[in-house]
Amino acid sequence: MLHISADVLFWFQRSRWLLISYTLGAILYFFVPQPEGLSLEGYRILIIILMTLILILKEPLPLPAIALQLLFWQVIMGGSTSNEVGGYFMNDAVFFIMGSLMLAVAIVSQGLDKRLALGIIKITGNKTWRIVAGLTAISAVLSSFVGPHMVTAMMLPVALTLIRFTSKKGQTNKQMVAALLFSIAYGATIGSIGTPSGGGRNVIMMNYWEEFGSGSLSYIAWIKRVYPMVLIQIPITTLIILKTFPPEIQVLDTAVRRLTAEVGRAGKPTYKELLSVGLFAGVLFGWIALSETYGLGAIALFGVFVYLAFGLVTWKDLNSGVNWGVILLFGATISIGVQMKNTGGAAWLAGLSVQFLEGIIPNIDVLRAVVSVALSGVMSNLLSSSATVAVVGPVVLNLGGDPILLGLASVISSAFGYFTAVAAPACTIIYSSGLVKATDFLRAGWKMAIMSIVSLSLLAFLWWPLFQ
Repeated sequence: MLHISADVLFWFQRSRWLLISYTLGAILYFFVPQPEGLSLEGYRILIIILMTLILILKEPLPLPAIALQLLFWQVIMGGSTSNEVGGYFMNDAVFFIMGSLMLAVAIVSQGLDKRLALGIIKITGNKTWRIVAGLTAISAVLSSFVGPHMVTAMMLPVALTLIRFTSKKGQTNKQMVAALLFSIAYGATIGSIGTPSGGGRNVIMMNYWEEFGSGSLSYIAWIKRVYPMVLIQIPITTLIILKTFPPEIQVLDTAVRRLTAEVGRAGKPTYKELLSVGLFAGVLFGWIALSETYGLGAIALFGVFVYLAFGLVTWKDLNSGVNWGVILLFGATISIGVQMKNTGGAAWLAGLSVQFLEGIIPNIDVLRAVVSVALSGVMSNLLSSSATVAVVGPVVLNLGGDPILLGLASVISSAFGYFTAVAAPACTIIYSSGLVKATDFLRAGWKMAIMSIVSLSLLAFLWWPLFQ
């Protein structure tokens, strides 16, 4: 009996935030009437979102389990049918996330990390600051097209290879390690806004524009409006990283010699490695040239099919290497975002936000921009960037004004997740290496946030008016 009691107490302790979330939801659902101006359906959707935010912040359950409850509560509480929720769940954005995760597994399985590391060194040379600059720039450019999670997964072995070849027994070089890892994470994060295929958040916003009848942007039009910010941020990010984490070693000559010898022993690139690179180039071309006709998701899935058909990856590799819970989470957050719009919850929140700030910011265009950036920027450091856009996107698009520009501002500011290890996939991946601390993100994060806000302001006030 004592053993059972101990187990029950342990469960209550571990699940206290789950119980708090559901208790709060029950109180609001049964005893608190909806606010004036908000429909009953919209009120219930907001209750579900509040419960979900508590669970995501405190994580008493794995994120995929939180995604599951987000789906069934929409049917039980939100008044939707299973077919309606499922219809919102399976769309091009979800197909793109699924396909890009599979492509990441297919590319990494070819073991191109050492060749990539040596290729970077040949461009940058063996000075540490130039390697940091090279990793930042290459991570930013690559993540613009294939997403930060894929780039960080590819580039992390590159940095770990250099760290392993540099480290000696009893020598840690913590600052150098942090500089190399953050150059990848922050480089991939700032680059992810550059094109529609740069991240799930971008595709989610494009999906909202289409769902809400707000207009659209082509792949090239997105690049023209946003990529200047990526180029501005690359050198400044490098400077911030080097000033925050000044490397103990200025020249990585020993690491470069060891890396060169190891790649030399591996011999020339195999036909599978070359074919893998060629096929991915084909997928990238499809995203740029054909996405308006066929969508990003269908092209990504076709690329995965070709990798499988040519024997460059096995289904077993994909099944074990793909985080299927991420796909579930994306679909669930998109469905709740559409429900926010359809039930009027997004419009009500948008009006409330404007009403709260209009006494402080009289200019309506500036007010809309501030609400868009503030909501997305703050929440991206508490939730994932894609979950932030999924929840905040419908609110932003109901603020009035130009939905394309406000949507872009929201997407860009959702990439300002520099302060925590869970805010961005790239930060989570380098933190999982165990070589950087949570406090390291705070040391560099506030500088990155200021830099990004200034860069976005310059983009909005000097560059975007040229496209009006």
